[in-house]
Parts: sequence; C-alpha cells; structure tokens
Amino acid sequence: MILFDTHAHYDSRQFDADRDEVLSSLPDREVSLVLNPGCDLPTSRTAVALAERYPHVYAAVGVHPEDCAGWEDGQVEELRALAAHPRVRAIGEIGLDYYWKENPPRELQQRAFRAQLALAAELDLPVIVHDREAHGDCLAIVREFPGVTGVFHCYSGSAEMARELLELGWMLSFTGAITYPNAKKAAQVIQAVPLERIMLETDSPYMAPVPFRGKRCDSSLVRYTCQRLAELKGVSPEECARTTYENGRRFFRI
Repeated sequence: MILFDTHAHYDSRQFDADRDEVLSSLPDREVSLVLNPGCDLPTSRTAVALAERYPHVYAAVGVHPEDCAGWEDGQVEELRALAAHPRVRAIGEIGLDYYWKENPPRELQQRAFRAQLALAAELDLPVIVHDREAHGDCLAIVREFPGVTGVFHCYSGSAEMARELLELGWMLSFTGAITYPNAKKAAQVIQAVPLERIMLETDSPYMAPVPFRGKRCDSSLVRYTCQRLAELKGVSPEECARTTYENGRRFFRI
C-alpha cells in the first residue's frame, strides 16, 4: 500500500526520544507522505523545520483554538511569513473547541478562527479545521468565507453537516477512532460520503487505532484506519489507500 497521513503532530514532546527514527522509517513502512500542522507559532515553526528536513513531510501553520489565549491579530503577520515557505501547504490547525471549560473564551476562538480563514483566502491556501463540540458555529463561520475550502479533521459531525460541507467543496478526514467499537456515528457518516472526499490521518501521537488504542500513535498505524475505512466503503484496502493518497495529494497540491 501507499499511504498519506494527512495530520500528525511530530512536533509533540511525545516524539522527543525517537523523532528522527520514527520519521526516517516511514517511507519503508508504506507511509509516503505526512502533513504536520502547527498548533501555535512555536509548533508551526517546528513543523516547517521538520518539512525542510524530511522530503516526505509537509507542513501547515496556524493557531489551534485551545492555544489561542494570547491571540493578537498581529500574529497573522508571522503566520503569513511562515506560509510563504514552499513546504507549507495549508493554514492549520485552526477552528473552535467548546469541549474544555478552561479553553479560551468562545469569542476569542472565533476571532482567531476568522482571522486565519481570511489569511487562507488571501494566500489561496486550504485550511485544516479542528471542530470539537462547536459544529454549528464552525459551519456558520466557514460559510462566511466562500472562497476558502479545507478539511474538517477527525470529523465528528453529523451526516447532514457532512453533506453541507461537501456542497461547499470541503473534505473530511478520519482517525483511528473509526476503529473503536462505539464509532457508530462515524461509520454512518463514512457510508454517506464518497471516498473521493475522504482523507486518512492519525492525529499522532493521539487517537491510536485498535489494537493499539491507548498507546502512542505514529503514522505507520494509519494502515489500520485505512483497513476499517475500506470495510465501510466496500473496497479493498489497496484501493482505499490509493484513493485517499491521491485525495491528499490533490488537496494539499503536492
């Protein structure tokens, strides 16, 4: 198989002990491409540095809703500078997260989200959206930017919302969570969405698929998500891998 892990955080401290070993090994483990999104300015800079070092790694730059407490509109200038790097292929990970009570205020999250969507529109880049317990507001805000398309990563919305996003030209991506026994909602969404509009991801070091649930995840485990997606779509794992790989290449213009 030939696989593209479209969302993995190798800037995470959980890879400090063996980052080079893991990243260097991926092409020999059938993972031909990886996209590493930033979650704040420091991790965005690290994502770019990793993309410079490894030819199979690309980057996205952005400020995550959980990390936007210190957001100032002037940060857009540094993101614009980082996004000029040829290995940067998206603005992300950006969005809204209403799950944790200690997260920054919703109004601030929305302000940062809109500012980064505007930057993506200016630069003609796709976006990677984090949406947790904020489906209505996320959908409403992306509708404000009809010139921007992107992907809702680790998609957790309804099939109805998925259809709305598809009509707007967006993609969906899924993690190892679809292998969990309670992932019935995701299975329903996947069955309603064309394979050509789906991408695979690990969200490493998180969301390890069965049978590695609870352990550190890395991109080599994306094959288990691919196998489950193939089952749900009624295709072979090889076809699923090939289609989602091309979807990712097309989306990120690689």
